Amino acid sequence: MKLNELRDNPGAAHKKKRVARGPGSGVGKTAGRGIKGQKSRSGVALNAYEGGQMPLYQRLPKRGFNKPNRKEFAVINLGLIQKFVDAKKLDIKGEITEDALVAAGLTGHKRDGIRILAKGELKSKLTLNVTGASAGAVEAIEKAGGKITVKTASVSGDAAE
Repeated sequence: MKLNELRDNPGAAHKKKRVARGPGSGVGKTAGRGIKGQKSRSGVALNAYEGGQMPLYQRLPKRGFNKPNRKEFAVINLGLIQKFVDAKKLDIKGEITEDALVAAGLTGHKRDGIRILAKGELKSKLTLNVTGASAGAVEAIEKAGGKITVKTASVSGDAAE
């Protein structure tokens, strides 16, 4: 093996297509853009343009709005909590806070708080302290012999604040 024998693996490097470089290239003259028209010119953005007709997204009625001060919760399912307890990533002896859930890696960040949902099965006896929980999650935790403290006034989390 000599330096002049070194090669890339077959198919590892793709040659750049050089358009508009003569008829022998296969993509000369019009450079694959066809003949005339707006799309053959440079500097054209045709995303939702409909030839001067009012675009569809402008013709359709708009409904609703996005609440600017809405609360966004990090959502954790009971099954995932049980999985982390089984893997010994969560200590169930004391109270499990939102910071402990983030530190264990159940969620990246807690946003406006953490909300527990009832998906999955919980077998461990836990003491949780979180911002919100669904009614099914509260029921499942208490059925397993645990306790949950919810910081918000509403259990379902659907009440207007």
